[in-house]
Amino acid sequence: MAGLRSGSPEAWGALCEAYSERLWRYVARLVGSKHDVVADTVQETFLAAARSASKFDPERGTVWSWLTGIAHKQVALYWRKVSTRRIDPAEPHFDDSPGGGASPEARLLTDDSVEQVRQILAELPADYASYLVAKYNDGLSIEEMVGRFGGTVESVRSRLARARREFKKRYEAATVEGAGRR
Repeated sequence: MAGLRSGSPEAWGALCEAYSERLWRYVARLVGSKHDVVADTVQETFLAAARSASKFDPERGTVWSWLTGIAHKQVALYWRKVSTRRIDPAEPHFDDSPGGGASPEARLLTDDSVEQVRQILAELPADYASYLVAKYNDGLSIEEMVGRFGGTVESVRSRLARARREFKKRYEAATVEGAGRR
């Protein structure tokens, strides 16, 4: 981090090499598979990290949790733009091969649910979204999450439980709101 704070190109290269692939996957899970959106979000995350490297405090968390916090803010900006219709979200897709996949109608319903989950994750506090993605998308164990985020087994379990409760509350509210619009 000292190298990052001083603007060392080698330190930035090492940071990008160490985290870019994992950060790409994290962002893609929150915004969808639209390559240009993921690329822009990851780039904006690293630029914001460069601007705020002097504020990194290892007492508050790991480098990974710092980066995902920044990425989460960038993802939230993307979804705000989508919700105000300034940009289009990733287009729905389905398997239209002969005899394969769900019907287009069923697939669109699934895509709507996936988009709703992504939007809710983007609205959650960054640490909640990071914990949920690590557990349910990356398939990490609690012990692996301790390694990624720091803390103890008990603190990670507690944060994950709070994240689940908050996600469930927001998902149920969005589902009720969505049903009221139909």
